[in-house]
Amino acid sequence: MELEAAMTGNTALVSTMYANNETGTIFPVEQVGAIVKEYGATFHVDAVQVAGKLPLNMKSSTIDMMTISGHKLHAPKGVGALYVRKGFRFRPFLVGGHQERGRRAGTENVTSIVGLGKAAELAQAYLADIPQEKKLRDRLEKGLLNSIPDCSVNGDPKNRLPNTTNIGFKYIEGEAILLSLDQFGICASSGSACTSGSLEPSHVLRAMGLPYTTLHGSIRFSLSRYTTEAEVDQVLAVMPDIVSRLRAMSPFNSDEAEWLQDRQKALVP
Repeated sequence: MELEAAMTGNTALVSTMYANNETGTIFPVEQVGAIVKEYGATFHVDAVQVAGKLPLNMKSSTIDMMTISGHKLHAPKGVGALYVRKGFRFRPFLVGGHQERGRRAGTENVTSIVGLGKAAELAQAYLADIPQEKKLRDRLEKGLLNSIPDCSVNGDPKNRLPNTTNIGFKYIEGEAILLSLDQFGICASSGSACTSGSLEPSHVLRAMGLPYTTLHGSIRFSLSRYTTEAEVDQVLAVMPDIVSRLRAMSPFNSDEAEWLQDRQKALVP
């Protein structure tokens, strides 16, 4: 494992995602944590994508610190939470007041904090409905793969979040797909919100070694407990025509796209 090779006696902190925000792939967090503990380092996990989608048992976890964000589980935007393992101490970044038990100074946003607390309570209650969410995701995914040629799922098809699918549509631009979907009131994304507005292909998908022909046409669909069968059916109804129309206008056919991909590889030192 690359992590173990990178660890030394001087390693102070290891921070990793619990699940990727673009593909939904779930990482072996506890396996990573076991390695981190062997070296006596602090283990932080970004669980923003996981909260409300997977059960989290912190009592048996190797995690020292974990962050979540409210808007990912239907709480107000701009509020989050930091889990700190009992007995673990750290030096605060913002000092002055004694708010947050001395861990973060500044006036607390009580309304949003209450909202996050209630959202977490509801998310716990709705965990039993996650299989239905996964069922709708799989229906959407299967329908797109069966009705549109030259498309494929990006990421681990089994070990991933139940609400996320990332599909690459060859020979077209993801931004053009998004604009077309928007005309039908359908929201999707060509990457994470952190990179919205960028025309560069996803660094996540590039790191996965996806071919050029798929990189630019990859779209992430995210579902929630509020997603309905009718909404999934609407996507399935409009996507084939959208992809067909965009491919008809594309400057690349399959042969040209493959040539460009080989040319790109040849230019890499």
